[in-house]
Amino acid sequence: MLGEPPPVNATLLTSILTGARQAVTYAQSIVGLKDGETKAQEMLTRFPSPDGRMRSVGSLLQDLGVSPDLRVRLDLLCVGSVFEALARDPITGHLVFVNINPLSLDHPEFWTRLQTWVWNLPIPPHRIILELAEPGPDQAPDQLGAHSRRLRDLGLRLAVAGLGTGQASLLHMARLAPDFIKVDRSLVQDLHRSPYRAALLSALARFAERMEVGYVAEGIETMAELQAAIDAGVPLGQGYVFGEPQPLGRTGA
Repeated sequence: MLGEPPPVNATLLTSILTGARQAVTYAQSIVGLKDGETKAQEMLTRFPSPDGRMRSVGSLLQDLGVSPDLRVRLDLLCVGSVFEALARDPITGHLVFVNINPLSLDHPEFWTRLQTWVWNLPIPPHRIILELAEPGPDQAPDQLGAHSRRLRDLGLRLAVAGLGTGQASLLHMARLAPDFIKVDRSLVQDLHRSPYRAALLSALARFAERMEVGYVAEGIETMAELQAAIDAGVPLGQGYVFGEPQPLGRTGA
């Protein structure tokens, strides 16, 4: 209808892509559940929203109402800002997780930029773990496998994120044979009240140990969830129970 304002996401996305809202890189700790020590940092990109608060771009990247091309442009902007931040303020004592939208892997521009980003890093590529969510229905599994081999040729490592959120997530994990798996918050929430989910997380812990891959439970928010994850044998955890994400450079890393 004429005179209607554009959707909120479209307005916000335009302001981000035009540079009106500048990206800020945050870091969230990934902690060893046995010793309580920080083992890695996940890089998060946030932008100032109209209400003045810092907001994640996750909803924009997952909004199917936003065209794939615009989501890729947004992802490239976010990933680029993370690598530029790491070049200025490198994390030398921990592994570094960087989120990548699987759509970006299909675009040649991503690979051109990635080589430059990796070359400019003051830390070795094997300390970078690219975190991939489950691909969309239009992405060919064989192509994703080829992308993963190409990423490894650059010395990077891979993580499969969001395990437990999609019907194909286990198959996605099997195809990529990642170096890390990350269990979604939906399996961790109220874990202490769900013996079934606790048994599932415990089985995944045994799988991860056998395959020698890292295993992270995301979204741990309470001490009860933390204790249940420990009891299930999960080696690594992430979530607000360990503190909120902080702008890069304030993490003590």
